[in-house]
This record gives sequence, structure tokens and C-alpha cells, in this order.
Amino acid sequence: MNFLQALILGIIQGITEFLPISSSAHLVLTPFFFGWQIPDEQIFPFDVLVQVGTLVAVIIYFRKDLLRILIEVIQGLVNRQPFSASSSRLGWLLVLASLPAGIAGILLKDVVEAAFKSPVSVAFFLIGTAALLWIAETIGKRSRDLSTLNWVDAVWIGIGQALALFPGISRSGATIASGMSRNLDRPAAARFSFLMSIPIMAAAGLIGLIDLVQLPNLAAFLPGMIAGFFTAAIVGYSSIHWLLGFLARRSLRPFAVYCLLLAAITLIFSYAGL
Repeated sequence: MNFLQALILGIIQGITEFLPISSSAHLVLTPFFFGWQIPDEQIFPFDVLVQVGTLVAVIIYFRKDLLRILIEVIQGLVNRQPFSASSSRLGWLLVLASLPAGIAGILLKDVVEAAFKSPVSVAFFLIGTAALLWIAETIGKRSRDLSTLNWVDAVWIGIGQALALFPGISRSGATIASGMSRNLDRPAAARFSFLMSIPIMAAAGLIGLIDLVQLPNLAAFLPGMIAGFFTAAIVGYSSIHWLLGFLARRSLRPFAVYCLLLAAITLIFSYAGL
């Protein structure tokens, strides 16, 4: 992977991590469409580590919320009333929602890595993302805000995040759709989705770092990784802001259509040998 390729992939990661169109799918399909021959041992650690860039973006964007959650969680533990304050309760729900993906990530690591090498698999997972988004818009009543979230909601949304380990299933799409299927409104579902991305992205980044330091040509690969990191962080911050504004007024259906079109193009390229 050269510097320009890493820069382009970092920008794509920043745009697509928070939009419900699957960043992992785009990181797989961009080299496929352009015919880039990226060594297998570089693909997975790079894809995971540019997520650290978007992790930085979401931490900075929600820094006030995160600080409030941290303070109230600590106060709740000290006062032996961990669920009395709204932000403390939200913090524990975020922990609960992170468990399904954490467990699945440990059990399915090899299967997930294999899926990153198959554009056809990515295409079918993109169709799954489109279906999730369309169903959520159809059945969701959008009558609840974040203050009404309960443990059943958190587990259900966490299962959506676990599905998104596979490239093509959008993490933000699956979690927002899961929240909306529990009748959360779009902004509330999106806000919880972004906050709950922090633990899983941090864990994935740690795994990617371990894989990265084991690369035989780490010195040559490091500049590209740094470029991908910073571009993903900067572009990711803007993507969060844009999507929250978009979802306050509009539906997820345009993203579902985009996923279907991208899946169709991928399958045509794959089976036509283009």
C-alpha cells in the first residue's frame, strides 16, 4: 500500500464510518474497483487502524457528553446509586450494548478477516444493510427519545453492532436501524449508535495495533497508516455533524438505495470479470 492509496482510503473511512453505508465495504471495494494489489497482511490491520482515526473524531465530537457520563457514573458508584442519574444510566447501557459485538469479535475474528477478502460476500452484506435500513423506516414509530432507553433496547442495538463485524453490514446502519425498530427517533438512535461505537472501535484498534507491529515491513507501512489515521479523523468529524443534521429532517431510505446500487455494481464487476 502506497501513501496515496492510504490517503484515499483514510478519506473514504472518514466519510463512510458514520454514514449507514458500511465503511468496511468501501475499504474492501475501493482497492477491488481500482485494481490495487494490497498485501493481505496489510489489509485487516490498516482497515482496523483507520477506524482509530474515526474513534478520535467521535470522542472529540461527543467530549462533553462523555465527560458528563464519566462523572455521573463515578458519582453513582460512590453514592451506591449507579442508575439514579440519566447520564450514569446511559453510560451503563452503553457498556451493556457493547458486549454482544465484543463477544462476537473474539469468537469470529478469523471468519470476519476472511470476509474482508471477498467482494461478493461484501455485496450480499450490503444488501442486508439496505434491508435493515428500509425495514427500520417502515416499522419504526420514531416516538421515543434517548431518555426512554432501557436494557432491552441496549441489548437489541448491541446485537445489531455485532452483525456489523462483517464488511458490508454498516455498523452505524445496523445500530441506528435496531434503535429505530425499538421506536427510537432517528437522532436518538444515531446519537446512541455513535456513542456505543467508542468501546468496540477502541478494542478493534488495539487488535489492529497488535497485528500492525507484527508486519515485517512496518517502517515502510507506517507513513501510510499515519496519513490514513489523520484523514479519517478530520473527515469523520464532519460526517458525524452532517449526518445528525440530516437525520433530524430526512429518512434512511436514500442510504438503502445507495447500498443496493453499490452491491449490484460489485456483483456485476465480480461475475463479469471486469
